[in-house]
Amino acid sequence: MFGVLSTRCPRVRLNAAHRFVTGHSGQYDLCKMQFKVVDTMAKINPIRRAEIGREKRARTRAQLIAAAHSLFARQAVESVTVDDVVKEAGVAKGTFYVHFDSLEAVTAAVAEELVQSFDELLQPGRGSLAEPALRIAFGCYSFTDKALNDPRWASVVARLAAGAPKGGEMARRRLFEDLQQFSKALPDDGVSAELKQEIVVGIMLQILRAIGEGRLSSINREAVISAILRAIGLNAQEAKSVLVRLPATPTLEKSSQSATN
Repeated sequence: MFGVLSTRCPRVRLNAAHRFVTGHSGQYDLCKMQFKVVDTMAKINPIRRAEIGREKRARTRAQLIAAAHSLFARQAVESVTVDDVVKEAGVAKGTFYVHFDSLEAVTAAVAEELVQSFDELLQPGRGSLAEPALRIAFGCYSFTDKALNDPRWASVVARLAAGAPKGGEMARRRLFEDLQQFSKALPDDGVSAELKQEIVVGIMLQILRAIGEGRLSSINREAVISAILRAIGLNAQEAKSVLVRLPATPTLEKSSQSATN
């Protein structure tokens, strides 16, 4: 800002107003004034520069995830390369590796974002349900409903699950917590909450894959949820009791609102 400071720094006489405000009187060394400003800037700028750097990195990372998402929606996941992603995102290949170690890493990030964004949408409705069986059914019903209304989303989520089995970690954790509570209320059937989680996730991914590939253009949602509930320990009558008490899913609520408008 000031360039190279001269070794000859002028002394300036302060006016009356400045003397009144600051308490300084007489002359003031301009060198001291300049160095004081430079010192303040040196303390502030690194902090701001770090913030700008973090913001830029976050934008670039989001740009790469969006590019990968777009590619996965248009072509088979296994056919996408790092070169495809950087070309779609409009960044250098080296930039990709600043944010991700591999294509599998960005694949996991896309899967996480797709599942997490929808799972968050479910939380108000899920949180209002006291019974774990109802929460499990509500989540499965909502994901099935979302898939039927958006087959491309279903296709991408199902295909990414194979390449990123840990995708949707938060959604899996919530499901696992519900299954632990669910299992406590049932007689010991020898099936752990971990195994029940794999059963639920496995059935749901098969349903999403079938919808995404066009093999299931319509499906009886209640039959799907009943099958899942029975697979994890409920009998037919208990599963039916859960289904009749299910609240509307976010997708169904939007459909109802659109029909009335």
